[in-house]
Amino acid sequence: MVSKEGFPIAYEIFAGNTFEGHTIIPVIKNFIKKNGVKDFTVVADAAMISTENVQQLTQNNINYIVGARLGNIAAKLLDTIDKKISREDGRSIRIETDNSYLICSYSSVRYRKDLYEMNKQIEKAKQVIEQPSKSKKLKFTQSKGEQIMLNDALIEKTRKLLGIKGYYTNLNESKADNATVIKRYHELYRIEQAFRISKSDLQTRPIFHYKEQPIKLHILICFIALVVSKHIELRTGISIRKFVDESKK
Repeated sequence: MVSKEGFPIAYEIFAGNTFEGHTIIPVIKNFIKKNGVKDFTVVADAAMISTENVQQLTQNNINYIVGARLGNIAAKLLDTIDKKISREDGRSIRIETDNSYLICSYSSVRYRKDLYEMNKQIEKAKQVIEQPSKSKKLKFTQSKGEQIMLNDALIEKTRKLLGIKGYYTNLNESKADNATVIKRYHELYRIEQAFRISKSDLQTRPIFHYKEQPIKLHILICFIALVVSKHIELRTGISIRKFVDESKK
């Protein structure tokens, strides 16, 4: 766990065979209890937050901002987004759903990227239709008996979502407006940054440790190194790699 500035504030170790969808709730609850936090908002990507996790967060009065998988939404909600959203950079809408608010924003840069990806997938699908292969099941193909054809309904659905990114939150607009929710979600790159520093610069991994206690001690040392590294980065404004290189000189 990191703060919005990317400063490491907590960590937990789980066995390698633990499903990561079940790890986030105990980590958050332990952190809140240990530190006596009264107002807490979790920011996480869609992969980390299942429907079950969202329900548990709500039951524990914990706020959240999570990425939305718009490809899985109901047709009625998709139509609402399509009608309401203004396809201009920086414009966003907020829709109240059964459990939370769905915020959608549009980006022309994202539109061009999504359009390129969609056209690439359609071309692959057409190739498979022309030369059928049992081993290939592509996004925009569908089977009707032994015949493979383009999934026009899915293509149309994907077309409506080009350039649109969605976010779920239970925060009222008075607490966090659309721009704040989107900004906080985009700060998730700090987590990736922390992993990059840990794995690349600090080479964090339980090397040559097989028992639980040595692994935990090793990771603790690596976490402290990450804390020191991030402190240096925040104070100096330069990367830890550059700082270490200069220090060695």
